Amino acid sequence: MRNLLGIIFLFWTVSTFGQTETTISLESPHAAVYTHLFYLQPEQYHPELAALPFRNGIDSVLAKTYAIQLKQILDGEGLYVLMQKLPVESNYVDSVSKKSVYTLFPVEMPQIYLEKVNDKWYYSKETIANIPKLHKKVYPFGSDILVNLLPISSQKVFLGLAIWQIIGMFVIVIFAFIFYELLKLIIKPIIQRISRGKNRTALGDTKIIGKINRQLTLLIVLLLLKVLVPILLLTPTWSHYVILVIKIFITVIFTILIYRIWALIVLYAAKYAKSTKDKMDEQLLPIITKIVQFLIIAGGAIYVLQLLNVNVTALIAGVSIGGLALALASQDTVKNLIGSVMIFIDKPFQIDDYIEVNGQGGTIVEVGFRTTRVRMSDSSILSIPNGNIANMAVINKGVRTFRLFQTTLGITYDTSPALIEKFISGLKNIIEKHPSTDKENYLVNLTELGASSINILFRVPLLVGDYATELNTKEELLFSIMRLAEDLDVSFAFPSTSVYIEKK
Repeated sequence: MRNLLGIIFLFWTVSTFGQTETTISLESPHAAVYTHLFYLQPEQYHPELAALPFRNGIDSVLAKTYAIQLKQILDGEGLYVLMQKLPVESNYVDSVSKKSVYTLFPVEMPQIYLEKVNDKWYYSKETIANIPKLHKKVYPFGSDILVNLLPISSQKVFLGLAIWQIIGMFVIVIFAFIFYELLKLIIKPIIQRISRGKNRTALGDTKIIGKINRQLTLLIVLLLLKVLVPILLLTPTWSHYVILVIKIFITVIFTILIYRIWALIVLYAAKYAKSTKDKMDEQLLPIITKIVQFLIIAGGAIYVLQLLNVNVTALIAGVSIGGLALALASQDTVKNLIGSVMIFIDKPFQIDDYIEVNGQGGTIVEVGFRTTRVRMSDSSILSIPNGNIANMAVINKGVRTFRLFQTTLGITYDTSPALIEKFISGLKNIIEKHPSTDKENYLVNLTELGASSINILFRVPLLVGDYATELNTKEELLFSIMRLAEDLDVSFAFPSTSVYIEKK
């Protein structure tokens, strides 16, 4: 909306400032500001008249200097005055302070304001005291001296710009390009040195480091452009849009730069998380990463909207109300978010734990805001809503201190008791000799006389750390059992039915 008003103001300025002012008046904020700006236009350049609103207890020479400097400040910052919005009442009173003051730009420059003195409006003494500081800020590094040496007007104008201004723009662009290439060569080794560890091995991804180098260099060049553009003394409209575009680019590049730096920090954090025994940091890292990424992008977007004069407060309020309605309509999503919180509080599992839920088992890959991702045995990914997990019975096999091997050995009924005892003794001996079995908590006992076999319970904890080793150990034990049975001539039974036919 303000940009549209700026275009309207541009045409209004051309038509209004092009007229000859016959009466000089300071009886309202509008009249004082008009007098100041009108008599500093190239076609009506009379700084001694423009200085009248500054004659608030200071001499004419200083007043003329301050009048010129304040206009240069407004032009350099791209702040154009909407004349039609200035109050024309002589008895204007600010609604907030209840005083006879008027601030031109309450957000951008609250220290620049007018005050009523003896029925006339002047720039305040605080404004006059702040003008030199603001001028140094807008034109740093001695560029204020160069500004005063540049011509006020030019006979040759193209698209509202003097020829020297157009040439200056090309010179600044060429200088910025050369400076960018040189600065990139200087910054790259510095970033690489910062991103190296004590062992001089690069910890960060070289692609991320390269992107950080380019974006940091571009950010510095854009900040330099923001300093150089005011020197061209562009018209308020041109200056406003050029500075606005530069500020937007600075915000976007700065946001991307912070995003890349955070990605590099995440690489360091992931490396550290893998070196610790606790898996909770690996579980929290993806969540924290996404939250910070969202905050970075949201912060950049909000600042850009502020630059475009969008009412961010009203927008956030509208989004909050809409978000509340959406949350009420999306109860499952809220349920999953609460489930995520419960998972982090209760800690039923961690990254890389093997779990079983509803008969399905796999390894935890990631715990997100909405779902938990589980890698199945065929390498496929199963996504389970966190709200469901919070209400399920989860078997976490990743926290086991041992793996249990339990089976029932059924032998035939024609095996003698003495041979059974010898067979049981041999089974215990197998457990005692195997390096991966618990020698204190195993069970080998005759437990049942079954329908078609004599059953022996064989139960032993396996001191192994993964599923593959567990299978290999079970295989070794089973082969040892089969060899023992073969040596003792013990036969394994299988379900069978005997049919007797009665003869009459």
